[in-house]
Amino acid sequence: MKFSIFFEMQISEPTRASEAQTFRDCVDQAVLADELGYHCAWEVEHHGLYEYSHSSAPEIFLAFVAAKTKRIRLGHGITLLPHRYNHPIRIAERIATLDILSGGRVNWGSGKSSSLVEQHAFENDLKTLHEQWLEALEMIPRMWSADIFSHDGKFFHVPPTQIIPKPVQQPHPPMFAACTKPESAIACGKLGLGALNFAIGSDEYLTQKVTEYKKAVATATPIGRQKTDHFACTPATLVLDDDREACRYGLRGARFFAESMARYYLSGTRPTGKLDVPRGFFPDGDLADAMAARNAPGSQAAAIVGDPISARETVSRFADIGVDELILVMQMGTVPHELIMKSLRTFAEQVIPHFA
Repeated sequence: MKFSIFFEMQISEPTRASEAQTFRDCVDQAVLADELGYHCAWEVEHHGLYEYSHSSAPEIFLAFVAAKTKRIRLGHGITLLPHRYNHPIRIAERIATLDILSGGRVNWGSGKSSSLVEQHAFENDLKTLHEQWLEALEMIPRMWSADIFSHDGKFFHVPPTQIIPKPVQQPHPPMFAACTKPESAIACGKLGLGALNFAIGSDEYLTQKVTEYKKAVATATPIGRQKTDHFACTPATLVLDDDREACRYGLRGARFFAESMARYYLSGTRPTGKLDVPRGFFPDGDLADAMAARNAPGSQAAAIVGDPISARETVSRFADIGVDELILVMQMGTVPHELIMKSLRTFAEQVIPHFA
């Protein structure tokens, strides 16, 4: 199993100063993750999702991280493909450039966003988002392989053009896509794409999702020039030597992450301003109940929060299910930077070696 980190650039009650500091903190976290041997630093692309995600230019952040690191891979998780967000030529150019400058360390994931904030801000045609994504997804690996590229499709019409530069990974960087429901995991598998999933649901639910994905990808005709057979999950994570401290901060962070995400993705509205979500610590009684419920039969496979002993037990559940990579969401809006740095080191030193 591979272990990576995930950045939303999440901030509770941001100011301009705290926003800027968050970006600097995330760079420090990525540099430490590189030193500690984490597999990949994954970065999202979102626009206008105040508090939930301030990461609107992941290509710049990842390029900055590439210059400060040596080994860690650089994951776009994800770039938004419908053309109102990004024209596919620009995506192909940016990914190839980052692949060159990083020495072939790029993983490329794509998606289309289900947030009304982003969809409406960029004046998207919501009825054709999936079709736009699929057409762009097919075009980009051809851009990386063709000397002269042309395309005449439903949404894109590109006359003969030399798309430069080309990536250094052959035939191109591994390709992934965001997926949430079992049917979207199957769709990713059929396209030969790696699957990037939020960690939600019971062990049985996740097992079904992994099994159906693996079945689909085994017989896939890849949309790119190679198949990426890889299932990744993004659990909220905070692992410290002090079990109670890890749960106190980690469960508060996980709740902020989940509830702010729900405001943007599940509410059917376009929130502006400070989000109406809880930010305080759990009362002692509720915290004790939540700690006792970790890894209990029927519990959600959604968070890795606690001391290294508890963390190893939770990671074992994901390993038994067949998950290939855990993309750890430590950078949550209410978790202090200092604790994230401690968690990165504690997890690397006391959890990862048990699964090497």
